[in-house]
Amino acid sequence: MDSRGRPAGLAGTARSARTAIVWELLSVALTEMATDRPLVVVDAGGGTGGFAVPLAQAGHQVTVVDPTPDSLAALQRRASEQGLAVEALQGDLTDLPALVAGGSADLVLCHSVLELVDDPAAALLAVAATLRPGGRLSLLVANRDAVVLARALAGHPDEAAHVLTDPAGRWGAADGTARRWTPAAITALVEAAGLTLEQLHGVRAVSDLVPSAQLDAEPGAAAALLSLERALSGTSPFRELATQLHLLARKPPNPQKP
Repeated sequence: MDSRGRPAGLAGTARSARTAIVWELLSVALTEMATDRPLVVVDAGGGTGGFAVPLAQAGHQVTVVDPTPDSLAALQRRASEQGLAVEALQGDLTDLPALVAGGSADLVLCHSVLELVDDPAAALLAVAATLRPGGRLSLLVANRDAVVLARALAGHPDEAAHVLTDPAGRWGAADGTARRWTPAAITALVEAAGLTLEQLHGVRAVSDLVPSAQLDAEPGAAAALLSLERALSGTSPFRELATQLHLLARKPPNPQKP
């Protein structure tokens, strides 16, 4: 981990421009939430531990809930190789209340998972029930408006138009993503679960448009791209057109008794 709590090695690569923004936002949130005990983190759909293992390295108590046994096995091998304890539980978002004690998590990660569930509203209610009062949700979802531009630029204006009217934000039957949201729609869904939106950022505002070969060929290009992504992630209209939307939301604290 670096001095800002981010996993070392993120900066300066093409891949980092696609992931570093989320890490940096999480780093700030974790610093704000720091206590004299390890934070309790639940990574819903955390797979093989791309986020869970670095968070465990930073000293947090991490549980991964994922429906895929192979992913959980790979997570446990990865954690074991580094001498880390990461709890692995099989299940999906709607199983959270049965797997994790209610009101116990300081932070729940839900990254690129909400697109896959049958009932996103129910899934977010389950997440909210898992959070302690004052706890935070880190939510990463696919952005509908980004795929409108992507399909148009790919030479499929009919599919781009279809996205605008499709309730799930899909461009057609062959679309590999089951569901996308606009910033307003995902904000409304989060707030309906009883959570308070704190931040909304765009992730991969331009990095998906830049060929990796071009970054590799030009000295300093990857670092410049990362710097640009930082600048665009919170700036309209680029934030609203990014491939993914990252939200940080908080469960309201219990009202203090007089």
